[in-house]
Amino acid sequence: MTDLHSTVEKVTARVIERSRETRKAYLDLIQYEREKGVDRPNLSCSNLAHGFAAMNGDKPALRDFNRMNIGVVTSYNDMLSAHEPYYRYPEQMKVFAREVGATVQVAGGVPAMCDGVTQGQPGMEESLFSRDVIALATSVSLSHGMFEGAALLGICDKIVPGLLMGALRFGHLPTILVPSGPMTTGIPNKEKIRIRQLYAQGKIGQKELLDMEAACYHAEGTCTFYGTANTNQMVMEVLGLHMPGSAFVTPGTPLRQALTRAAVHRVAELGWKGDDYRPLGKLIDEKSIVNAIVGLLATGGSTNHTMHIPAIARAAGVIVNWNDFHDLSEVVPLIARIYPNGPRDINEFQNAGGMAYVIKELLSANLLNRDVTTIAKGGIEEYAKAPALNDAGELVWKPAGEPGDDTILRPVSNPFAKDGGLRLLEGNLGHAMYKASAVDPKFWTIEAPVRVFSDQDDVQKAFKAGELNKDVIVVVRFQGPRANGMPELHKLTPALGVLQDNGYKVALVTDGRMSGATGKVPVALHVSPEALGGGAIGKLRDGDIVRISVEEGKLEALVPADEWNARPYAEKPAFRPGTGRELFDIFRQNAAKAEDGAVAIYAGAGI
Repeated sequence: MTDLHSTVEKVTARVIERSRETRKAYLDLIQYEREKGVDRPNLSCSNLAHGFAAMNGDKPALRDFNRMNIGVVTSYNDMLSAHEPYYRYPEQMKVFAREVGATVQVAGGVPAMCDGVTQGQPGMEESLFSRDVIALATSVSLSHGMFEGAALLGICDKIVPGLLMGALRFGHLPTILVPSGPMTTGIPNKEKIRIRQLYAQGKIGQKELLDMEAACYHAEGTCTFYGTANTNQMVMEVLGLHMPGSAFVTPGTPLRQALTRAAVHRVAELGWKGDDYRPLGKLIDEKSIVNAIVGLLATGGSTNHTMHIPAIARAAGVIVNWNDFHDLSEVVPLIARIYPNGPRDINEFQNAGGMAYVIKELLSANLLNRDVTTIAKGGIEEYAKAPALNDAGELVWKPAGEPGDDTILRPVSNPFAKDGGLRLLEGNLGHAMYKASAVDPKFWTIEAPVRVFSDQDDVQKAFKAGELNKDVIVVVRFQGPRANGMPELHKLTPALGVLQDNGYKVALVTDGRMSGATGKVPVALHVSPEALGGGAIGKLRDGDIVRISVEEGKLEALVPADEWNARPYAEKPAFRPGTGRELFDIFRQNAAKAEDGAVAIYAGAGI
């Protein structure tokens, strides 16, 4: 057994200590649910008859309490490319389950909205809280007591975290995440950036822009950039909740189907009637959560996971904070560059060695906790292998080799950067996250006057009017979870990118989100406390000088202390109802701060 890196060990130890009481309460809960909770043998005859009334040929198996019944919670819809492949999964999974004497029932469905479709639209204000809705829907789905295991069909931004948050309240059930994979590669990313910036400058029209976007997002599967959706899949691999190597296999291929079949067979082996019981609540613990953060940093993943990982962790009684991310970032090297942190997409990452290579390297450098439980028999080491079909069409796993392209993947000994590039900034404006791995180091420190907005559309208007053609730090506030649901703001990226390309020093400071598409422009995001409720970002005025410095870890308004302390806070803009956003007021009122995951449903739940 090799020694764990000292910083990883230190952070893991303090997470364990910080979580001691909450983790114990959680483990007591799932033990109680296993021993005294509702399950099939405890259902009344009427309950059970209702539960299998429509199951036809599977009824005899469902009456046999020695056979596992797997509850499927699905995010299927055919409006969104990532979820469309799930249409046939339940039918296939029923067949796969029968092969090992088990059964499958679709326990329920969850909504799956797309930030790409709602980007810059009013519906984006429902996006983050859709995670809470998904967690609630997952809980409803699994509440019937009909299941001894679960399979979660989800892949995109808020869907995977929401599924896990709900499923962890049924943590006594063995549970597997079943991905569907990325779409095939469309147009080159450089071309995509070029056309978006031309449109932002008014040099091409909407038809040319739509032609490009349609060529980029063109088929079933997730988007091919390394945003929140694909970061989700990376996190599931590092947590050990996938069949190894499942994350980035494209839909509709024999290998994709073989992995789905293997997932069903595996969850059937993990029940409490056998000798390999692996409940979800034991798999997600302090050590595996630290591993997830390490994976995020090593691959330059989505900044949204600085909220999603704490939210998932809290559902399992584990408490992590941004200091943990920051300290780990100082020692975890960046060994992958995937668009928007580089020119290549997720399919090219997969072809170069993918997650198997990443995990192999992190293990070799002792940056991952090895003593964790995964759904794979051999533990985390099994995830350093890549799946393939042999000549007989059988699913096999082969140890990761050397990367096929060192512009995408590099060894720990020769990384793209010596650290993970995620920084915690602090100062009189509060604290914020900064994704340094996506930004040229020459822009890591910027000091400039601010221009303050409370609506991203007003930023666009100011840009088009030429009002931002100068060194400027754009501040967009009242974008936090309690103010308006914390919408993503990467609609602003093309305009800010144009200003940067024109030679201006430009940055963005916001209490909102910028998603996994955070690009080359410096962004201090998730500023906490948020403007609503007394966050210092609410004191800023046009013309104030703000300093953002990665090297110093600073986010400071350079205003004399006496004047700063005496300033009143800006008033929140009037809320405009519509698009159903008014129905989410209860979520906004109860939302936790960003560092705690921005979760609303944990309020009053004892979590």
